[in-house]
Amino acid sequence: MTDHAATDSFSRLHRTFTTHLGIAVGLAWVTTLAAAIQAPWVRNIRALMDPMASRVESTWSFLFAMPVVLTLAWLGALYGRETLRELRALPNDAAEFALAALVAFAVFYLSIDRAVSVLLIGG
Repeated sequence: MTDHAATDSFSRLHRTFTTHLGIAVGLAWVTTLAAAIQAPWVRNIRALMDPMASRVESTWSFLFAMPVVLTLAWLGALYGRETLRELRALPNDAAEFALAALVAFAVFYLSIDRAVSVLLIGG
């Protein structure tokens, strides 16, 4: 890799994005595992939070779905840098990484929100 390739905007933004996404993945897993220790392991955890909820979701899928999605996204971004460089959705690198960060933050927020919900009913 040349010095120019290492300092281009895509590489700089990618390095920053994957670092921050990795931190978010770690925080999501720590929070989820802490909630899993105190979680009521039931077939339908949604009914414990909202008795009017019609959707059935087990504790396992409720807690671990979002951290798994974050982990897969992080690994894909980490090991698929050159593929991401070629498959551009937006013409501007900063706008593309901002959109990716927004989506990643939404999934991170859902992960933390679910873990906190379980902590509140389990504690």
